[in-house]
Amino acid sequence: MDPYTILKGLSVAAIPLLLAIIFHEIAHGWVANRLGDPTAKQMGRLTINPVAHIDIFGTVIMPIILFVFSNGNFSFGYAKPVPVNPFNLRNPKRDMAIVSFAGPATNIILAAISILFALIVAALRISPLLPQFLSSTLLVPISQMLSFSVTINIFLAAFNLIPIPPLDGGRVLTGLLPDRYAYSFSKIEPYGFMILFMLIILGITDYFVIPVATVIKGLLILIFSPLRGLL
Repeated sequence: MDPYTILKGLSVAAIPLLLAIIFHEIAHGWVANRLGDPTAKQMGRLTINPVAHIDIFGTVIMPIILFVFSNGNFSFGYAKPVPVNPFNLRNPKRDMAIVSFAGPATNIILAAISILFALIVAALRISPLLPQFLSSTLLVPISQMLSFSVTINIFLAAFNLIPIPPLDGGRVLTGLLPDRYAYSFSKIEPYGFMILFMLIILGITDYFVIPVATVIKGLLILIFSPLRGLL
């Protein structure tokens, strides 16, 4: 890819990716605060200010590397994890599962919002009342950003639901298991990223992420399909 194409692609992907990972983390902290743990709030993490959430490698370097080496077909990143103290929660085992699920749920909501705005933009682009130059210079980039937002939010939701701690799916599963099994399962958390890395290298995570992402996308399409004729 030439530098112009890279910069153009990054300009489209940057804002949706940043919003996706920041709101994912804010959701964890906001729900934790509602359930009794004010740690994230006290540390200033319940803010949309990106400075509070940016991880230099996960939010900046890694997404750019992945975007360039995939020829603009893929990008992924993460923000600094929001701190949660389970001992402050009213029901630590149950509430940690709720806090963990809040991140992927927020990504699904962001994907839904992006679809809604994409439908509105699509209707505006074919409106005879809108000047052509405005459609091409403003609405086309917005449409591309919304499309990427749908894709990245669905992917983030599906990926984070992989049932391996410390991913959100692993902590949700821990909260659902009976106490004895939950305690045994939680012991793999220190090795979770190593296990996840090996599964990614072997391509095994695709057997979980792709079906879950397909289900999420299918449900969103089903929800918004009646609006296609109205916009």
